[in-house]
Amino acid sequence: MVAFLGIGLLGSNFVRRMIELGGQVQVWNRTSSKATALEQYGARAFTDVAAAVKGASTVHLTLKDDASVDEVLAMAEPGLNQGATIIDHSTTSAEGAIARTKTWAAKGFTYAHAPVFMGPPNALAGTGTMMVSGDQGVIARIEPALAKMTGKVMNFGPEVGKAAKIKLMGNLFLITLTGGLSDTLAYAKKAEVPMEDIYTLFEQWNPAGMVPARLKRMTSGDYSQPSWELNMARKDARLMIEAAGQDNLTVIPAIAAKMDKYIAAGHGNNDWTVIAKDTIPK
Repeated sequence: MVAFLGIGLLGSNFVRRMIELGGQVQVWNRTSSKATALEQYGARAFTDVAAAVKGASTVHLTLKDDASVDEVLAMAEPGLNQGATIIDHSTTSAEGAIARTKTWAAKGFTYAHAPVFMGPPNALAGTGTMMVSGDQGVIARIEPALAKMTGKVMNFGPEVGKAAKIKLMGNLFLITLTGGLSDTLAYAKKAEVPMEDIYTLFEQWNPAGMVPARLKRMTSGDYSQPSWELNMARKDARLMIEAAGQDNLTVIPAIAAKMDKYIAAGHGNNDWTVIAKDTIPK
């Protein structure tokens, strides 16, 4: 018996997947209609969260943030089976994941943080990526069940909270990417480049394939052999800002300001990736 708390778009499809694979799932959501909507697939819906977790050996969560996870678990605690495993798929802070791991262990429960890079279609199909870190004995025990929920389980080792850090790092990249695409569209609108041409460009030229090589170049520490000089990249940024209008842009003005900082420090003739020089982790 499994319980699932938090029946949004992602959680509901996780539940449907579990039921399709033969699982018995008890569900709860603040908006009870979202939980009862899963009864047609075979779930048991509860309006009381403590009742929803009663009898479950494993409790899964997909909630908004640290505060909501802590609040819902506190409400569920009276109904938890002693020794139950809590698996939290919510995007939270690393500090929150670390604190909950310690707090629930002291109460006789296992808390594991397993955030995901998955959308609702992935949850229904069992594809995408799920991340874990922490006690490797716990991970070895829960990984077979997690593997049925996703396409790949990435284990980042024994550090509690690292999975939360990796999740936020990935989301940072996705948000930055979306901001960059927004700037691209803002420039295209002002330059009167039609959407058809934008689609054609990115269908035939895929910059995503450059990410691993670009990351290695940025973190190499050697910027003396430029493929694109910082001065020239800054010139292009100026042209973009002038054409699109600074008020219409989100990302490029901030990058241009950082370029100016490194040019002023004498890096204008270096490879433009020198702007990452002081941000590289150890």
